[in-house]
Amino acid sequence: MSLQPGDSLTSHNFGLQIDGVMVEYLQEVSGLDMNQDVIEFQQVSANGQPVTKKLPGVQKAGEATVVRGMTQSTAFNDWINNSVKGDMGSARKNASILVMDYQNNPVKRYHLRNAWCSKVSASTVKAGEASALTETVTITYEEMVME
Repeated sequence: MSLQPGDSLTSHNFGLQIDGVMVEYLQEVSGLDMNQDVIEFQQVSANGQPVTKKLPGVQKAGEATVVRGMTQSTAFNDWINNSVKGDMGSARKNASILVMDYQNNPVKRYHLRNAWCSKVSASTVKAGEASALTETVTITYEEMVME
């Protein structure tokens, strides 16, 4: 049974693909913003009245934040290390955030073109603590397209 008209997607069923490879142990994705410049100009109409017009400008690059359980995933760690070292030939990858229905079928995709890791933060390590370690990764991208 698929989603019915008017049904909303849930926020807990999502994934991240980098060059087609699913990244495991995600906890959160935030900051999926699409922005563009607004060009504003003024002109005079045929009857002499001032008119302000707005047009879409250039789409801006963006950043998304991913929180994931700290694992030994070599593919994800290699991508982070290539980004941090400045090896942009290997670091720039196409990524997609997938939002899935309750049967794990992708329903919406946010494609991030030329994405790379610009920041990594590890969670606090504390003696006596029983929580899972996480890392927060900031992904910088040049263009986002929704599908």
